[in-house]
Amino acid sequence: MTDEVERPSEFVEALAKGLAVLESFDANHNEMTLSEIARRVDLSPAAARRSLITLSHLGYVGQTNKRFHLRPKVMSLGSAFYFSAHIDEMLQHELRHIVETFGDASSVATLDGFDVIYIAHFSTQRARRASAVVGARYPAHATSMGRVLLAGMEPDKFEAWLAEMTPVALTSKTVIDKEALRDAIEKVREQAWSTTVDQLDYGITALSVPIRGSSGRTIAALNSSGYSGMVTADQLVEERLQELRLAASRISQSLYKNPIFEAIIGA
Repeated sequence: MTDEVERPSEFVEALAKGLAVLESFDANHNEMTLSEIARRVDLSPAAARRSLITLSHLGYVGQTNKRFHLRPKVMSLGSAFYFSAHIDEMLQHELRHIVETFGDASSVATLDGFDVIYIAHFSTQRARRASAVVGARYPAHATSMGRVLLAGMEPDKFEAWLAEMTPVALTSKTVIDKEALRDAIEKVREQAWSTTVDQLDYGITALSVPIRGSSGRTIAALNSSGYSGMVTADQLVEERLQELRLAASRISQSLYKNPIFEAIIGA
């Protein structure tokens, strides 16, 4: 989802196409042919080919036979954000504290279109489940952090988001009815926290709270998650909500002292 705004005269179309090509690769599309990439980014094969040639020359994309794949140099783009935003200094301390207190895992994410993007994560978990590594993207409607972020949107913007999105069932429990999702977000807006059980993947029960910027606007979400069957949503609320809110408040206070960091994650 992108805001319908007029592009500035200085907008570089070729750069936008190149970035779209990079973003077309994910866990389910780790290698693709030229035609597959062109279809995913809605480009002509010729335009996609020009972007791929440029990206290959710069070392971001490789090719094996007729299939293209990302190369390790792409990680430098993400690490530039990670270090320039001082993620370790600002977030990891709080995530470690939460995990040391309760075990399991803790993350921070922001909203990007219809997805949440994990910008920090710490975990003691080892079992197979949806990977919550830094940079991972998941549908916002199926995550507790996504629902907190959606609840923090202006109501009219949320309605526009809801109208455009196509909910996907990731498990048999994923809420895909838009009216039910609207009701769930309204409840989150009222209580200022969200829980989900087996929405994103079986075995994930999570609790999230908002991280607010200096204006009071929700700019990120903080969660604590555990295994369904070993912990219930009610237990998370009873045992972890207060500490999670305190951690979110401490992060917010740090943001007030570092406006550049707030601008980076809250853009």
